[in-house]
Amino acid sequence: MRIGYRYGFDSGTMLDYVYVDKAHGWAGIGFVIDRVFLNAVGWRAIRARRALLLATLDEEIVRRRGQVFVLDVAGGPGRYLQQLIAGQPEGRVRVECRDLAEAGLRQGELLARARGLGPESIAYEVGDALDPKAPTSGAPDVIVVSGLYELLLDGAEIEKSVERLRGLLAPGGTLVFTTQTRHPQLDFIAHVLPNREGQLWEMRCRSVEEAEGWARAAGFEEVESSMEVVGLFAVSVARG
Repeated sequence: MRIGYRYGFDSGTMLDYVYVDKAHGWAGIGFVIDRVFLNAVGWRAIRARRALLLATLDEEIVRRRGQVFVLDVAGGPGRYLQQLIAGQPEGRVRVECRDLAEAGLRQGELLARARGLGPESIAYEVGDALDPKAPTSGAPDVIVVSGLYELLLDGAEIEKSVERLRGLLAPGGTLVFTTQTRHPQLDFIAHVLPNREGQLWEMRCRSVEEAEGWARAAGFEEVESSMEVVGLFAVSVARG
């Protein structure tokens, strides 16, 4: 809870804590409260989203030849990206992890180096996901947007983002992005929990059809989506 109130409940640092899924707290009761917090349906769905995202990216890498360059435009500490690299043969995947929150990036960088992953495997860069710059090391084969579009209330802003990201992809590249289709605690969150900007955390749920429409409007010809097992988030894959 302290992490959420310090960095924002939508921050990469908060999500990294949720991914680890290890309760902490003082004098027993703190541990119990933290365990209940981590077991909330939204956090369980986010962990399920990560598992589906990893499986989707693994499949995308397998279908490609040679080294695959993956760009995550809002990756926070990027713990799952390090898992992605570790699950592939050495040198098969190269990652650039971007975020606006430097604290999360530094956290991820320290974790990566502790795992023996150097900048040739995963590089951390400050970057704005909604105003993305082309990587200096070449066009990415895969671009990931995970947990960002759920936070944007303006659909037109998302459409522009998808279009910009398509322009950064290498020929034959793939965009992988997530969407929240429903959330039973949406009103509670919007009245209680602050986001990374210190404001109450508002989210907007959207259908899979609307999410896929953004990709098709940007010119992607092949678009498909899957739901994680809890049933709150979709992972969409856009190619062509």
